[in-house]
Amino acid sequence: PGDAAMRPIVLEALSKGIVITTMNTPLPDLEKEFKGDGFGYAGADLYTAGYNLGAKGVEVCGLNAGDKAFVWGLASMPNRGDRTKGALDALKDLDVEVVYQEIPDNVNSDASQGTPMYVATYSANPDIKMAITDHGGLTASLPTYMKAAGHGPEAVCGAGFDLSEPITKGIKEGYIDIVIDQQPFVEGYMPIIQLYLTTKYGMAGLNMDTGAAFVTADNIDAVAPLAAQQIR
Repeated sequence: PGDAAMRPIVLEALSKGIVITTMNTPLPDLEKEFKGDGFGYAGADLYTAGYNLGAKGVEVCGLNAGDKAFVWGLASMPNRGDRTKGALDALKDLDVEVVYQEIPDNVNSDASQGTPMYVATYSANPDIKMAITDHGGLTASLPTYMKAAGHGPEAVCGAGFDLSEPITKGIKEGYIDIVIDQQPFVEGYMPIIQLYLTTKYGMAGLNMDTGAAFVTADNIDAVAPLAAQQIR
């Protein structure tokens, strides 16, 4: 929910001697203020990750200036929305026309409820060539959405975030063409190490960008077994 909303919780924890850090979504103001108390971050630089996916997606999907892309994201959310904004900016810089939809709360919580919205978006915009879903669950659901819209694996170029066994399957089937892997195992592992280093040795917060890896059909075979083990 962002720095302002999290601040009372962080202050309460610190007042009780609880060391706190964050992962997956940054809290840059709190991190700056409490870095000396062990407040770090493990996860992607969200704006950069979004921008990189948008730009790389245009390349992988073969889009040209004037082509149309659907972005389904969370631009309204503090901090978390930076990733969506990055993707939107990349498409704008490359002169790609954007159809944007904010992910509603029910779909954000349960990606299976997104099918009607996806189908309706494509019914109104049948010339969309690429879909970017700024949400791991929605990315995993892209094959389901596309099938419901009557699309085969080559009809729309799918792009999104995270890597999981369903996303691996979607890449191999051709419905998902490119994802950025935020390496969530590292996102989960490093904060535990952070908390240990701080409580044991008094070390300050560490900041690790975990979101630099693109996964496509070209390298999916190498990472698929690790995704099945929830390591990648």
